[in-house]
Amino acid sequence: MKLIVKAAAVGFAVLALGACNKHTAAGDNVVANADAVASNIEASAENTASNITAAADNKADAVRAAGENKAEKVDNAVKADKNGAAAATTNTTTTKTETKKK
Repeated sequence: MKLIVKAAAVGFAVLALGACNKHTAAGDNVVANADAVASNIEASAENTASNITAAADNKADAVRAAGENKAEKVDNAVKADKNGAAAATTNTTTTKTETKKK
């Protein structure tokens, strides 16, 4: 949707420039080059957003897979308990300690 809005804005800008024709051929070339650079910046931003989204999706998939693996271990522990009364719990907290040298 954003791309459609941007394309419409660029289209209106081109029409406005064509209507007033206030630039020389050299000036039009400068405007065209600036527009090309702006389009490249927008495309780069869209690619970056796509890469960030893909990375987040991969992390989310990894978390889900880890959760499924842990759930299977818990299920197996409960099934292994002959009485079935023991509740299996896991603690997945990770702590990182950093030491600073002076």
